Amino acid sequence: MTTERTVAQVALFAALIAALGLIPQLTLAFGVPITAQSLGVMLCGTVLGAKRGGYAALLFVGLVAIGLPLLAGGRGGLGLFSAPAAGFLIGFPFAAFATGWMMERLGHLAVAWAAGLAAIFGGVIVLYIFGIGGLAIILERSVVDAALMVTAFIPGDMIKAVLAALITAALFRARPAHVVSRS
Repeated sequence: MTTERTVAQVALFAALIAALGLIPQLTLAFGVPITAQSLGVMLCGTVLGAKRGGYAALLFVGLVAIGLPLLAGGRGGLGLFSAPAAGFLIGFPFAAFATGWMMERLGHLAVAWAAGLAAIFGGVIVLYIFGIGGLAIILERSVVDAALMVTAFIPGDMIKAVLAALITAALFRARPAHVVSRS
């Protein structure tokens, strides 16, 4: 694959994460918003694979860090890295990489099943590890208390994992070469 195509894919999926921030957010009482952006992180991994997916999410986080208002609600800037949701934001590249890594290893499964399992592994479990850690540190809570806080996200994130599976499978049926994680 050409370097230009790889760069275009990384930029496109960083833009996808940003675009999913346009869907209105719902902020929970402890300061962490429920957004559709984690669906974009899942799709980075299921479609682009580990390296490209991780780079796309890293590009997104970098753009947020320099102040572009790309997070849901038009937020951006370094101050977000000391907010309750900082762990989730920092976890985006790791979650995308883990999702892609798992997707690449589940090549023996149908695309929808592989994408669903990979999205749960990377886009939920790995992302929650970072999110829970961030909440525990920033809110000065125990890890158990922080983990209990994020239970509110589980139903929505499972729906996002199913959507990531369905979208990835549909893309694979229409344009198999575009699902780089299966190349």
